[in-house]
Amino acid sequence: MNRRSLLKRSLAGAACAVFPTIVPAHVLRSETAPSNKLNIAQIGFGRIAKGHDLPETMKNDVARVIAVCDVDSKRKELGKAFIEDYYRQHSGSDQLVDVQMYDDYRELLADSDIDGVIVSTPDHWHAQPAIEAALAGKDVYLQKPTSLTVEEGRMMSDIVHRTGIVFQLGSQQRSTDPWPQFRQTCELVRNGRIGTVTRVEIGLPSDPAGGNATPMDIPPNLNYEMWLGSTPYVPYTVDRVHPQDDFSRPGWLRCEQFGAGMITGWGVHHIDIAHWGMGTEYTGPVEVEATAKFPTEGLWTVHGDYHVTAKYANGVEMQIDTKFPNGINFIGSKGNIFVSRGSGAVTASDPTTGDSDAFSAQVKGGLDTVIKEGEVQLYDSPEQHRNWLDCMQSRQLTISPAEVAHRSCTACLIAHIAMKVPGKLRWDPVTERFRDNDAANRLLSRSQRFPYGYENIPALADMG
Repeated sequence: MNRRSLLKRSLAGAACAVFPTIVPAHVLRSETAPSNKLNIAQIGFGRIAKGHDLPETMKNDVARVIAVCDVDSKRKELGKAFIEDYYRQHSGSDQLVDVQMYDDYRELLADSDIDGVIVSTPDHWHAQPAIEAALAGKDVYLQKPTSLTVEEGRMMSDIVHRTGIVFQLGSQQRSTDPWPQFRQTCELVRNGRIGTVTRVEIGLPSDPAGGNATPMDIPPNLNYEMWLGSTPYVPYTVDRVHPQDDFSRPGWLRCEQFGAGMITGWGVHHIDIAHWGMGTEYTGPVEVEATAKFPTEGLWTVHGDYHVTAKYANGVEMQIDTKFPNGINFIGSKGNIFVSRGSGAVTASDPTTGDSDAFSAQVKGGLDTVIKEGEVQLYDSPEQHRNWLDCMQSRQLTISPAEVAHRSCTACLIAHIAMKVPGKLRWDPVTERFRDNDAANRLLSRSQRFPYGYENIPALADMG
């Protein structure tokens, strides 16, 4: 039996013996104490942290961001300044914070004063910090996608559940601020306003080819070894990592070594909404087939245009294509509802949805938008970060919990695998394996470069 199998089999028994002793710091503080704040740490200070995660968290009085970590010391120091400047401008002198800086998130996780962490790192550094944070008793807000592979996503979801920490995925389309139309659409679909759902069409953007692959000197402020983490060593070039002079869109988003491209980058958002509307949040497709164009030159290797067909056990066919309008189109026996962000974006460098409508419907007999008493009423979250903070206090399930997040990401990842393995693939959402296709199953995990990777987490190794 290999190390990976041992880790999986050891989690259930070992978790029961170890994890219940973990108590978040805020639980130990008096509920009436003046300092009764949720102490939050930011792991990764890049484009999404600066433009979205930190502002949306710090605007809530219950939260106090007290630490920042980044493997790029320049960004780490900019993060400290950004947080402290925010509190200086928005709070009284008694609320000022001396933000602690960390080069290694594992040292940050050892700080008993920290209640929760926001993980806004590149995709290949999502699952492992979330796993280690859960093992350390920290609640987790994780930027999407949940994982680089199905296997590490499964491990992350299992550990989150066994530790009992509060987990939220940054799939903010579920929350009504700023986009109430997604929840409204899903309630209408779940309550049969378009009849029986037969088909869902999802439009997503794609990435261009390009990027300069010429090796460059590693900046002295960047711990490039740790930035690469569990992925294979490749020479440094700025187009492979992130800009050194600004917070524009980073090149790693377009390298398959670190992520799957737009199929997970935007796909997690839209497939999550499709699952919400279909009521398939805790399962996945049973068949998937795809075609895609991949670059033949340049540094960037993620897919270009593509087409995916996925079938679900309830008979619904999902089609994902770069030619569809960016958004989700639910098609039923009585009509259809299309929903998107409209012209909205999370950060300035995000691809926008162009001139797509935020919400439109064509339904025979009209569309009754009132959800009546006794009908399905979905989880109502005002804003994704606020919901996480509220649940940190109540210890209730968030609107985007770990298993739901994992299932949305898995649907994207197996679509990406189908781009690489020709033909129709049969997927078992219970065992999370492809039926009778070894080539596809080999792509459910990736080798882990020592000493990084979830296979090399000391707490998990000790369980074996």
